[in-house]
Amino acid sequence: MLENLNEIKRIRKKHGLNQKELAERANVSQSLIAKIESEKIEPSFSNAKKIFQALEELREKEELKAKQLMNKKVVFAQSNDKIKDVIQTMKKKGISQMPVMNKNNICGLLTEGIILKGITKSPEKINSLKVEEIMEDSPPIISIKTGMKTILELLKDNQIVLVAEKGNVKGIISKSDLLGKIE
Repeated sequence: MLENLNEIKRIRKKHGLNQKELAERANVSQSLIAKIESEKIEPSFSNAKKIFQALEELREKEELKAKQLMNKKVVFAQSNDKIKDVIQTMKKKGISQMPVMNKNNICGLLTEGIILKGITKSPEKINSLKVEEIMEDSPPIISIKTGMKTILELLKDNQIVLVAEKGNVKGIISKSDLLGKIE
């Protein structure tokens, strides 16, 4: 636990707080914070928990949210579009995946990889193949207030996440969008 206690001062300073401000947020005394940081005492479990909770709340407030990370230009494919047309749109827009809509509802996902698999299975159908025949399941849809930590977890297993507010898609976050925001 001592190695974690040594982090208190570093995290506090990172957030621009003095000892008194952290103490107020954690509902402990300023002298307790000073003694912990100077390694004169080890706090009780409950006090350490309060301090780390206060620091975690600061981190969550500071964490980038989906609204700040999303790309607002979402290009959709329709489920009855021909794959050839979708490929042209992807090339023209410089994108590698598209959420699929059917009657204003998200119903699937189309990526370059999915298209290649579909064409490989039925090369003779290239001119008539439709999106709904090869699309995969819909990507996750998150709130504009979702934090970066959650988004990172979702992008481990998904190509993209859609960002919605009150049921309306407001943006898209791909792995490359997210990597572009990391400084």
